[in-house]
Amino acid sequence: MGEELQRARVQRALAEEMAAREDPHAVTVADVVARAGVSRRTFYELYADREACFLATLESGLQLAGAEMYTAYARQARWQDGVRAALGELLALLEREPALARLCVVYALGGGAQVLRRRMEAIEVLCEFVDRGRLEGYSRSEPPEVAAEGVVGAVLAVIHSRLVAGGPGRSTCLTELQGPLMNLILLPYVGAAKAGRELTRAAPRLPGIQAGRGEALGRDGAGMRVTYRTARVLRAIGERPGASNREVADQAGIVDQGQISRLLSRLESLGLVANKGVGTGGSSTRGTANAWVLTPRGEQVQRGVQPQARPASRPAR
Repeated sequence: MGEELQRARVQRALAEEMAAREDPHAVTVADVVARAGVSRRTFYELYADREACFLATLESGLQLAGAEMYTAYARQARWQDGVRAALGELLALLEREPALARLCVVYALGGGAQVLRRRMEAIEVLCEFVDRGRLEGYSRSEPPEVAAEGVVGAVLAVIHSRLVAGGPGRSTCLTELQGPLMNLILLPYVGAAKAGRELTRAAPRLPGIQAGRGEALGRDGAGMRVTYRTARVLRAIGERPGASNREVADQAGIVDQGQISRLLSRLESLGLVANKGVGTGGSSTRGTANAWVLTPRGEQVQRGVQPQARPASRPAR
């Protein structure tokens, strides 16, 4: 297994182990390596300690969310449409990645100084995008600059409370919050009447994959949302068997190497792809590039899904 995939596996193990505990911060390195199926030596080759692994996992989650939200936002011409699309992507991501959601939204509050600093940086970015509603003159009476901080704080508080109420190891339906949260976000900028329309607006259909007969993929019967990005990766591997991580990313149009590593690791665990660039018995050979191929199940899924066309639109300012 390559180092990138090892990092992805260890990070996922940390998030899942914390999500399964009543006291998530009591999770030890021993717990993480047992779930990840790696040695303590491998863990310490990747991370200085558990806190460093936590920070790296938080960073991975923030980068993944940021990339998906910004892409959704930039496809829209109007600020409020961009905010709606970005919020939809965030809620869908948190819903389909419950362990990562709890780590980033709930457990980060109990992290060390570096974790809290990184969390605040992410919040500042969100505030900047929300504040564009004030700068673009959507409201007749301009709300104060602090309104964006209040809005972002309120949205995170609602998501936090839903995740906590869901309990350890449980999925929480967050996409149903789309309308109420959009109403909350828009209220200071467009007024009660226009913001209230969000409460009756049908949840937008997020760009994704049309699977034959609504087939769900998953491990042990658990459903997995097959996204547009997933289909591009499967198609890239199908068109170029034996491709490395970087080659798959280039073919699928994914810039973040950490993101492609996590996605490939997940597809491997689901039995959709296999890495032929490893030594006998599954142990990786240092310096040997990964070589990804579709499994028979992966080939079946790849044939059965087609990415929806993404409409071209002028990016919002």
